[in-house]
Amino acid sequence: MNTNWKLPLGLGLLSCITLPVSAAEAPQHWGLGDWGGTRSKLLDQGVDVIVDYVGEGASNVRGGYDHDRSARYTAQWVLGTHLDLQKLLGWHDAEFQMLVTERNGNNLSNDRVSDPRAPQLSSVQEVWGRGQTWRLTQLWYRQKFFDGRFDLKLGRLGVNEDFNSFPCDFQSLSFCSAPIGNVAGDVWYSGPVSQWGVRARYNINEQWQVQIGAYEQNPSNLETNNGFKLSGSGTQGTLVPVEVIWRPNLGSAALPGEYRLGYYHSSANANDVYDDVNGAPMALTGLAPKSRSGKHGGWLMGIQQLTTRNGDASRGLSVFASLTQQDKATSGIESFQNLGLVYKGPFDARPKDDLGLGIARLKVNDAVTKRQKQFNDSSGIDDYDNPLYVPVQHSEYNIELNYGVHVTDWLTLRPNLQYVRHPGGVYEVDNAIVAGVKVQASF
Repeated sequence: MNTNWKLPLGLGLLSCITLPVSAAEAPQHWGLGDWGGTRSKLLDQGVDVIVDYVGEGASNVRGGYDHDRSARYTAQWVLGTHLDLQKLLGWHDAEFQMLVTERNGNNLSNDRVSDPRAPQLSSVQEVWGRGQTWRLTQLWYRQKFFDGRFDLKLGRLGVNEDFNSFPCDFQSLSFCSAPIGNVAGDVWYSGPVSQWGVRARYNINEQWQVQIGAYEQNPSNLETNNGFKLSGSGTQGTLVPVEVIWRPNLGSAALPGEYRLGYYHSSANANDVYDDVNGAPMALTGLAPKSRSGKHGGWLMGIQQLTTRNGDASRGLSVFASLTQQDKATSGIESFQNLGLVYKGPFDARPKDDLGLGIARLKVNDAVTKRQKQFNDSSGIDDYDNPLYVPVQHSEYNIELNYGVHVTDWLTLRPNLQYVRHPGGVYEVDNAIVAGVKVQASF
């Protein structure tokens, strides 16, 4: 059994750095305490110090591509600050934020859950990816005008900060962060990657908002040695997302919800997934793919609280769902759907715990499936175990059941069980059962 956990850097370090803080000194919402009252004083003055940690462990209990049981751990540190410039400098309705992230560790999906020739379409450890390195993830200025109706944000941004945004408590990538970024990551760069961009939002009223953004389309920002790159060299186009947001409060209990309808277009050239430069099947000709002038997609998503618990609005059942549809000419994953539920405070003795269940489907573009079959037919290779065989991909399904243990206001442990059907969309790969645990901490 491979025990590649990296505990000294992950949970071991988490335990060590919290030991010097006495129970009397440390308020529950900060693992490192109040620094003798300094941190609370800074916050009152408009300076919020951010030190966050997410760690995710996973083990392949059964099935998958490689039945050799292994355990992997991956983690992310977030360091930075948020400045209330109205408190600090007297600038009305102005904010500034800087975040630096560091990712480390290893992922179970790449060689245990899925065939390395056809990687898992999702991931059983969402915090892994985009290079295990340090990055400047946010560096932005935000200003509101006209009594908060017009909201402008510009600087180094991740698109998911404002568009197609989704909570990230589940460990499976299928239920975390922006769904568009999870299936169209070649053009949609979510955190920890950042790029120069601007977002303009208009608040029609308390429930309705509309927004539009423009972000540099620069693939060089994905490179691990460009985590702090600020120049625009390598820019190939512009990503423009637009979105309508509705935040209703339903019923006599004013139960909150959020619904988003959006569309994006990238002006950067994108490769066709099926046609070659002459419009013929590239799997048969072996020529380079046809270049398309842009890529686009859309989404519809929502989350709604349905019940309260004993009259407590902080507890109760919420449901969520999302649907994304991609440009079939240039997108490897044609569509993505998920749905699920979260119950906060299921037990009176544990009012801040939560229970989550989600199911997702990622459908590979039919043109990609056809191209893969053509390649195998033209090469005369039909043996899946032949290294030159191209695995044929269809749809992948992901299910996660988790329970969030609210240890303190700064620490949540979330054991989970995941089921991956057809990892990578490949029928020949056994369905996988994965046991995991997610650590979420704020120091």
